[in-house]
Amino acid sequence: MPEHIRIGDIAPRVQYVADGAQSVFVYPFPIFSPDDMDVHVDGLLVGVGYSVFGAGHSEGGLVTFVQPPAAGAKVVLRRRLVMERVTDYQPNGVLRANTLNDELDRQMAALQELREDLAGSLHQGPGEAGGRFELPLRPARANRLLGFDSLGDVTTFSRGEATLSAPFPGGIPRTVEDKLSERLSARDFGATGDGIADDGPALQAAMNAAGASGKFLQIGEGTYRTTIPLTLPGASAGLIMLGAILYAGAGGEAALTLGDGAALRNRTKVYQGLRVLRNTLSSWEDERDIGIVIRNQDSALIDIRQVERFTIGVQTLGVERGFEDCVLHLGRLVDNRYGLDVRTATAAAWNTSVRYYGGHFAMSLATWPDKDRYGIRFSAAPGAYVAHNRHVFDGPAFELQARDRPIEGIPFLIGVNSRAVIARNIRMEGCDAYVARHTAGAQDHVYEVAWASQGYGVDIDYTPTATRVGSVVRAIHQAAQHREATRTLVDVPNLRAAAIRWNPTETGFEKLACLSTNVSGTPTTVGNFAFQALDSYTLTDRGVVLTGGRGLGFVVDTRNCKEFALAIDADDPRLVIQCFGAGGTLLTSTDGPMVRASGMSLTYVTGPRWWQGNADSNDSGLTRLQTIRLAPQVMTAIIGVARIDTDYEVRSLRLACDPSHSPSVLYGTPELPHGVREVKAEMSWDPPALAAGASAQVNVPCNGVRPGDFVQAAFSLSTSGVVFLAQVGAQDVITVTAWNRSTVSIDLAVGTVRVRAVKS
Repeated sequence: MPEHIRIGDIAPRVQYVADGAQSVFVYPFPIFSPDDMDVHVDGLLVGVGYSVFGAGHSEGGLVTFVQPPAAGAKVVLRRRLVMERVTDYQPNGVLRANTLNDELDRQMAALQELREDLAGSLHQGPGEAGGRFELPLRPARANRLLGFDSLGDVTTFSRGEATLSAPFPGGIPRTVEDKLSERLSARDFGATGDGIADDGPALQAAMNAAGASGKFLQIGEGTYRTTIPLTLPGASAGLIMLGAILYAGAGGEAALTLGDGAALRNRTKVYQGLRVLRNTLSSWEDERDIGIVIRNQDSALIDIRQVERFTIGVQTLGVERGFEDCVLHLGRLVDNRYGLDVRTATAAAWNTSVRYYGGHFAMSLATWPDKDRYGIRFSAAPGAYVAHNRHVFDGPAFELQARDRPIEGIPFLIGVNSRAVIARNIRMEGCDAYVARHTAGAQDHVYEVAWASQGYGVDIDYTPTATRVGSVVRAIHQAAQHREATRTLVDVPNLRAAAIRWNPTETGFEKLACLSTNVSGTPTTVGNFAFQALDSYTLTDRGVVLTGGRGLGFVVDTRNCKEFALAIDADDPRLVIQCFGAGGTLLTSTDGPMVRASGMSLTYVTGPRWWQGNADSNDSGLTRLQTIRLAPQVMTAIIGVARIDTDYEVRSLRLACDPSHSPSVLYGTPELPHGVREVKAEMSWDPPALAAGASAQVNVPCNGVRPGDFVQAAFSLSTSGVVFLAQVGAQDVITVTAWNRSTVSIDLAVGTVRVRAVKS
């Protein structure tokens, strides 16, 4: 060590940011011994793991770490002397220069440390003098606020006495107590957010205070572990979460409940940043394992960021009042058997008119690979209200990890009688081929699929308990423009003009089969029920009146297309459908439910052997437009109307289907001769030699021809001067006359005589 070191004007502190590789750090200030060096890493005083070199040198030295500090760590090297005197001058002793210099050096070093400490303290500026800055006595300052009075001197205030104002024009002075109580924080009640301590009691105390005061509650950053279920009363203004709630309590409970039940209405609440996680994955068997229950909300704004590992992730619930007119922003709803459950609990509740934005409904590959899962469920408790109408979803994404597995993974499970549920821009990844399953009376839903990993086979699954159909899948990744329009298969725009008089008592209609409610014999095939003409139809100026026992219908090939729309212009029409399987064999109720309709229930009637609507279609807004969904085994169907209770007039009929199909409408064939105004026949004939002016006749059988029909005849060979004339010789017979109008004898060879009758 030299005789003494020089203490220059340099701060006794230096700071570095480690790069993860550097282990040697320079300190530019002198120290007297290695013990004078304090080493801090990320604010913590480190006592081991390094060595100090250069003590006693004026230019400083080095601190060498055994292991380099981590990248990004803050390394602070600071001189900190022990405040004690290390020399003692003896009376009449020798005053050595080195000893004195060392003592003065230590004093200067201590003064530098003092200046460094004072630089970071609160003190009066050099341009001011005087003032009182000592603290009041302990009893005088206990439970009070420290501040400055009108002279700028230190004083204390009660929380309700001191005032502050916003530093902007118009700011009004407010007490500190008022400012601090503006919004409650969970930390005000002892919550730590460290993910280890049980913050449940503190969180519930904070929620109770928010309910009692009507204020917002803020749950700050961090993870708040709770072993008890939590409830935020509806009287609070709302909840803002910057962290997450980790539920580690017993099963069969909702981790977080927002709003009151019973007859209370929770209006215009705001819930932001909701994050609730389950400590362990639910078994998915107990539907009481719910992440967040939101009760009885009206015009609320709800932002859900993350809910994971519950049986039901989020449940919106109408209890004694409704859940309606709210906006939900959905985030990650992962590893829940039901991501979102739209539910009612009582008959007096409802759940309607809600808008949803986003939502990532996903599963991990390892999450219960043998159990069914669903993204969004519409449900009701037994006896509860079931008309969950007008819900709109924008952009939900489903990754349910069910494809190529023996389990179900369906985005929407609809178990209520909802109407007008619209889901737009859906993404389906690893789901079933069904975008939705309907198990009750849901109707008029629209599912717009923007992308489906399973390609083109996206459909709605109607279970045997479903009582309504008529919802739509719009696969916009599958030629959207083509699918926008409905294909008209067949229409009869004027029943009066389409009427065909087959004889004085029987009438038929173009493209339509005549139906009877009492078919004689033992009919078993479609041809036994589709009549060409029947009696008891009464024609009017604009249509036909269906009287007792009569109906009209289209016969359609339904092997590939299973959904049809029937539009009717009539007074009180009654929908009827007959179903036939392979080979045109009749299907009855013993074969299972063969058909469902969109706006009404259908009942199988054994007399006419058809399914008929349970009411007349006399409500133009609800039941006149009917969609019919047929079971997979139905190969041919008769779809039409019949007279059940009272006579009524039918003026027009139109049948349509999805434009991706173009099934055949069956009429005018040997098997099904109905629906055509013309009848035709032909036969081989060798006319005799005809002298000039002579004629010969032949009778051609033609089923359906009656006296008064317009008939024509033709011959398959060149006839030269022979003219062929036709007339109705008798019922079902057309007499053809070959007349030689020339002046020479003509002998025609064997040919085919063809006849045609057009009925009026």
